[in-house]
Amino acid sequence: MFKDTKAFSSFSVPDLGAAKQFYGETLGIDVVETPEGLELHIAGGTPVFVYPSDTYTAPKHTVLNFPVEDIEAAVDELNRRGVTMEQYDLPEIKTDEKGIFRGDGEMGPPAIAWFKDPADHVLSVLEIQ
Repeated sequence: MFKDTKAFSSFSVPDLGAAKQFYGETLGIDVVETPEGLELHIAGGTPVFVYPSDTYTAPKHTVLNFPVEDIEAAVDELNRRGVTMEQYDLPEIKTDEKGIFRGDGEMGPPAIAWFKDPADHVLSVLEIQ
């Protein structure tokens, strides 16, 4: 039924201007304004749609993951652009001083770091091998 359907992801934000600035300028993603919101044109061809909401509540889960070859370089660049990594000290997730969690490689990526956009969406950079 959906084999040939071009699906896309979407999420809401309370402030489209802040989202446009963060995704377009801070992260360097191509952003296209539409009458309904913003299209984030991320590598791979499928856009992510961002739309305004007057009743917005930030989700607790990660909404976007950005695979990178060098997580150290990605985190350093995000820091240079004013992005702060989240710090976790949980039984199953402990990040280092840079905000990077290093897994055992059996489940999940070998390394991942989380950060938030202006609407408190959780985003990640994760190292791919």
